[in-house]
Parts: sequence; C-alpha cells; structure tokens
Amino acid sequence: MIGSLVFTTLMFVTIPPYALTAVLVRPFGVPASYRVAVAWARLMIGLCQRLCGLGIRIEGSEHLPPVPGVVLMKHSSAYETIAQMLLFPAQCWVLKRELMWTPFFGWALAAVRPIAINRRAGNSAVNQVVEQGRRQLADGRWVVVFPEGTRMPPGETRRYGISGILLAQKAPCLVVPVAHNAGDFWPRRGLRKRPGTVVFRIGPPMDPAGRDPRQFSEEVQRWIEAEVAELRSQHS
Repeated sequence: MIGSLVFTTLMFVTIPPYALTAVLVRPFGVPASYRVAVAWARLMIGLCQRLCGLGIRIEGSEHLPPVPGVVLMKHSSAYETIAQMLLFPAQCWVLKRELMWTPFFGWALAAVRPIAINRRAGNSAVNQVVEQGRRQLADGRWVVVFPEGTRMPPGETRRYGISGILLAQKAPCLVVPVAHNAGDFWPRRGLRKRPGTVVFRIGPPMDPAGRDPRQFSEEVQRWIEAEVAELRSQHS
C-alpha cells in the first residue's frame, strides 16, 4: 500500500510538468508532443514496477502489420491507458471528451490530437470516429479504441461498439485485437496496485472487409474475452 501511495502521488505530481512540456513543443508538430507523452508513459510503467512490483510483458508483437490499423483493446483499468503508448507506434485514442476538460492532463491530450467524442451522441459520435480516424490513419497514426466504451471490472464485459470496425472498413485497414489482465492488478477506482505481471496479448490482425460489422464485432469480442479469461487463469 505504501508503494501504491507513493506511485499515485508521483503520477499526479509529474502530470503538470510533462503536460506543459507537451503543450510548449506543440508548435513543432503533434509528433513532438507525442514523444513527451511516451516519455511520461515509460516513466510511469517503470515507477509502477519499482514501487508496486507490477511488471509488464507484451506478447504477439510479431502480429503487427507494417502499416497503421485500428486497435480494439479490452478496457478494465487505468494501466492500459498508459501502457498502450508502449505497445504500438505513433497512435491516437478515441476517448470521452470530458477528459479534455481536465487541467494539465486535458491540455496534454489536446496537444497529441485524440478523437474526443460525446458518448451520448450516438450515430454522430460514430461518424466522428470514422471521419477523424481516417485522417489519423492517413497521417500514419494507429487508432486505439476501447470497444466497451468504459472500464469493466475483471471478468465482466458488455456489448462491443462497432465504431472502430466501421472505421477499419472505410479506411480501409486491418483490426488488431488486444487482450490483457491489467484489471486484476490495478482495479477500477482502486488505490492499491497488486504485484505481479500484466500481460498484453496482441492477436493476429483481422480483416473486416465485406463483413457485417455487428457479426465481426462479436467475433472480435469472443477472441478478446477468451484470451482475457486465459490470462486471468494463468497470471492473476
């Protein structure tokens, strides 16, 4: 618990200077701000391992296609929102617009140009993901989507959204599914981080071309949830 308290304190203390740096270098382009964000993520993952005993292992990196695609990732913790920057090359994230209103943190997010949506906007939000996501992919950035839309407790899920799949079909590009067990070690709204190893499993890319979006989404969900269950049984 002491290590978790120290880590959480350092996490919040480091956000303002890194965020301001990301904003100050923004005139040099999004990549400059993004490098600052990645540096902060590396620092946090390293501190989490040293102070909380929570390590990370990445499996399946060989599955990454040579060109950017859409990542559909399980969402059960704050840990993956940090670690995702270490899993893939230059990327942007689909996130709720309320995060952009947060002092310092929101300013840094704005500097790296995410896709900030109103989750209650329905089809309008889906269209925003598709339109902005196509531009991001054209700029050489991966698009990371949490298809559940919100963090889910370990062992639980909800119907996956299809905005990421529609984007992949319109772009067009491949979908890369990612499973992990972070929620077992860094629970939602949980202060204490359990020691152990968070395993991120990157699956083989999947082609949504010509597929029914809802059926394809269900296929992706089956793969991710099955892999999450296996990881939880092996490592949690």
